[in-house]
Amino acid sequence: MHKIAGLSINEWKAKDPILNNVIKMNEVFWKNPDYGNKQENPIVQAEQVKSAEERLNRFANYIIKAFPETEPMEGIIESPLVEIPFMQKNLEKKSYGTKMAGKLLLKCDSHLPISGSIKARGGIYEVLKRAEEIAMRHGGLKRTDNYGILASDEYKELFSKYSIAVGSTGNLGMSIGIISAKLGFKVTVHMSADAKQWKKDKLTSLGVIVREYDDDYSKAVEEGRKEATLDPDCHFIDDENSMDLLLGYATAATRLKKQLKDMSITVDEDHPLFVYLPCGVGGGPGGITYGLKLAFEDDVHCFFAEPTHSPCMTLGLMTGLHDKVSVQDFGIDNKTEADGLAVGRPSALVSSMMTTMLSGSYTIEDRRLFELLKEMAETEGHYLEPSALAGAFGPIQLLSAKEGREYLMDQKLLDKMNQSTHVIWATGGSMVPKDMMELYLSKS
Repeated sequence: MHKIAGLSINEWKAKDPILNNVIKMNEVFWKNPDYGNKQENPIVQAEQVKSAEERLNRFANYIIKAFPETEPMEGIIESPLVEIPFMQKNLEKKSYGTKMAGKLLLKCDSHLPISGSIKARGGIYEVLKRAEEIAMRHGGLKRTDNYGILASDEYKELFSKYSIAVGSTGNLGMSIGIISAKLGFKVTVHMSADAKQWKKDKLTSLGVIVREYDDDYSKAVEEGRKEATLDPDCHFIDDENSMDLLLGYATAATRLKKQLKDMSITVDEDHPLFVYLPCGVGGGPGGITYGLKLAFEDDVHCFFAEPTHSPCMTLGLMTGLHDKVSVQDFGIDNKTEADGLAVGRPSALVSSMMTTMLSGSYTIEDRRLFELLKEMAETEGHYLEPSALAGAFGPIQLLSAKEGREYLMDQKLLDKMNQSTHVIWATGGSMVPKDMMELYLSKS
């Protein structure tokens, strides 16, 4: 009989009845029983996030030179935070009879400059860090210099002696390909079968080498890692275990804090903040959750959203096996239209970090992603890619699922919901070609 960590699938189901529905690929809401327990020796320190913020500030002059569209934001890669009252009404209507207390906001990482997705945070940060190291070691760069000089031919020539590689389902490859090519690095993106053709075409047009695999995300990462070890001047960006990616994502939190303040939105014990983050391997949502917990501590509640066919982080946390389990072990096929979320095994780094930090997670069917995509476009005029809509189902699940209500009761939040703020993290969409977006809109 097929066993996972010494237990049969039936024994695992007996341990956690929700697992039965996860395996059937039904939508579930899971509240984390270990949430709030204090972790000893945290993996990441607050100073590391501060250092990442400072590095991004040093690169602002370079970013303005290389990507003039960032000039209005003074070279800081950031996205708007907007209210979506019409979508809120729409969700209430659909849902399901659930009144959505509080304010609903959309964090538009779908419209981040340079690569139009959340990956413009971590992916671009890690490449910039690598460029800084090389420029300081071999190009005479000092921290006090104006980093705009990195756009010169001299530095491009220096960077061209080095290469960058990454394995990706799409958006991470886009952000790393775009920034690496701009700096002058040789760059190879190892793409899984789930990656959309338009993303591959865009990268190829920039001179990026795209290697395609008929297998899933884990295979693309494994092959990329293997190939990179053959070249001592190649830096492999490891989406499954990279601390630098995570730190790049974590810098989003202090910026969100400022945006909320500018909108006169209070976050404290009586005004809870709920954040819903689409999750693939976990780097993006994990880094943002870590940053948010630093910024807001117990006043923020973070939930990961995954496709019913790719619930890798939910399974990793629910079983306690983290990266030692894949969705395929439980007979789940890892096939979803949400290409950025088509991941079968969670990040070891993030899964262990989230053990006590993540409030919970939920799964969503592909058909619902397309329904929400169309509704978001029609009610608010925001055009997102399917995976970015996974977060939009969160407030409804929290308020209507039995486990969601239990979480609110456990945390003594039920009577505070009228003063609550809910942030749907829109992870990608602005770079989707028009014909592709029309196809998405027709699928609901």
